[in-house]
Amino acid sequence: MVKLIGKKKIKTAVFISGRGSNLKSLIKFSKKSKSPILVNLVVSDNKKAKGLRYAKQNSINFFIINYSNKNSAEKKIKNLIKINHINLICLAGFMRILSKKFIKSFKGNILNIHPSLLPKYKGLNTHKRVIENKEKYSGCTVHLVNSKIDSGKIILQKKIKILIKDNEKKLSNKILNLEHGLYPRAIKKLFSNY
Repeated sequence: MVKLIGKKKIKTAVFISGRGSNLKSLIKFSKKSKSPILVNLVVSDNKKAKGLRYAKQNSINFFIINYSNKNSAEKKIKNLIKINHINLICLAGFMRILSKKFIKSFKGNILNIHPSLLPKYKGLNTHKRVIENKEKYSGCTVHLVNSKIDSGKIILQKKIKILIKDNEKKLSNKILNLEHGLYPRAIKKLFSNY
């Protein structure tokens, strides 16, 4: 994990594919004096990602990467990371699986937020599966990214009770709101010496 030098903020890239609500909360968090990170770069695999507007509004460099060739896409991303002196990557609704080689080259400096209480419900369609299995609780998890999907070391989790009236959409919205608070808290925990 990246080491903090003095009180210099960690240059961070956020990877998105969609609405970017976690990106918005990370940008807001990064502007606080007590935040250990500064969002310097936004990467998206989707040129129509609504979240790109938050990068524009905050004058943050953003790049849309064509993923038709994964190898070439990851080479471009690595280059962007290098040029922008990025030390931390936060995945925030990025719908691509990073290669083992890519993950290894960033030596544990990649974080992800997942909408379930890992290790339960890895992968996609978590809320649908949670409701179908009549779980009493769900939540979200911030974890380090390793070569296995949603399997890295857990940094922080937040749990909520599932109500009888909750459907997939309601549960998704509730958990998304939890994520906005949990991601910054997990980053603060990870860099508690800041």
